[in-house]
Amino acid sequence: MGTIFSQLKGDKVIWAVAGLLAIFSFLPVYSASSNLAYLHGDGGTFGFLIVHFFHLLLGFCLLFAVHKVPYHYFRGISILLLPVVIALLIFTILQGTTIEGAYASRWIRIPLLNVSFQSSTLAAVVLMVYVARYLSKIVDQKVNFKETIIPLWLPVFVVLALILPANFSTTAIIFCMVLVLMFLGGYPIKYLAAIVGAGLLMLSLFILTAKAFPGVLPSRVDTWSSRIETFFSNDKETEQYQVEKAKIAIAQGGITGVGIGKSVQRNFLPQSSSDFIYAIIVEEMGLVGAFAVMFGYLLLLFRIVIVATKANTIFGKLLVMGVGIPMVFQALINMGVAVELFPVTGQTLPLISSGGTSIWMTCISLGLILSVSAKREEEIIESQNKIEPEEENPLDILSEAL
Repeated sequence: MGTIFSQLKGDKVIWAVAGLLAIFSFLPVYSASSNLAYLHGDGGTFGFLIVHFFHLLLGFCLLFAVHKVPYHYFRGISILLLPVVIALLIFTILQGTTIEGAYASRWIRIPLLNVSFQSSTLAAVVLMVYVARYLSKIVDQKVNFKETIIPLWLPVFVVLALILPANFSTTAIIFCMVLVLMFLGGYPIKYLAAIVGAGLLMLSLFILTAKAFPGVLPSRVDTWSSRIETFFSNDKETEQYQVEKAKIAIAQGGITGVGIGKSVQRNFLPQSSSDFIYAIIVEEMGLVGAFAVMFGYLLLLFRIVIVATKANTIFGKLLVMGVGIPMVFQALINMGVAVELFPVTGQTLPLISSGGTSIWMTCISLGLILSVSAKREEEIIESQNKIEPEEENPLDILSEAL
């Protein structure tokens, strides 16, 4: 066991929080999957737990592998992967998967593995790394807006435009996180304001086009509109079914909850093991469990900021903030939706909700953060031992050039 832990480099608190959240996830997933087992009858509740276990196992294997790669290699990897994710997003739109009668072309079906993969989550991680790389290159230069349009903003808007038709919430979150990263990277605020205006204009044109030609441009515009109207409506009769059941679950939870595995609303709440798993946690574990989960994500955010602060390169700092903040932000949105602070978005609770793609991309993001942290630890050890630096690797030279 000691040999295994010796291979885990980087911030130990992040490792601990990620591991605890993953272990904790088995309780709500096992409990909340009972309604899915009843509806589908495939392997019972235990079968869903086994699937969740293998999703986490693969995720932590990805985390371990990524954190072993020197983070500066991801500068070049992001350039190589960006065209790949754009191609995946185009394929995702064209294949037009329909799930239970709903337009849901956000998944790619992988026949050999018999799993669905959400390409937008991979695109989000790759795009944030790409933006961090570009900002680190121009950090000491005077920014010319026109010069950044093609290398920076064109890829951003292409990716967002390909995600938007099927997933508005993910598009909005990625756009906001890109703006935050731009601000942290020193990009001029006046240019960011212009980009926000352009983004709102393009969104308006898309909505109007989708409304005018619903057959030509299939989308979920009507779903977005109804969710937003319901959220801001004072008419309780129009309250969405899942929000109503989530509020009932939270109200029943009280301080200590009804007990693990004793949830009632799991039998009525759609997506109880994914989008609304936080409501099940509150119902079964009460405010104690609710605050414990929230504390875990806030502690993760605190350590992410620490790692970013201690990173020795601008790219390292921006990389950690670029992939770390969206992860915690997604968790807060998921919890906010359960308590009706935000409209229904379909965002999962990282490392806790069931679903392979979300777990895998979260683990890859954590791997990137730990890679930066591990490099910092390595430099400290080298300076203490006064080890002569190794000869520069040709891959390092190529990565820096990219």
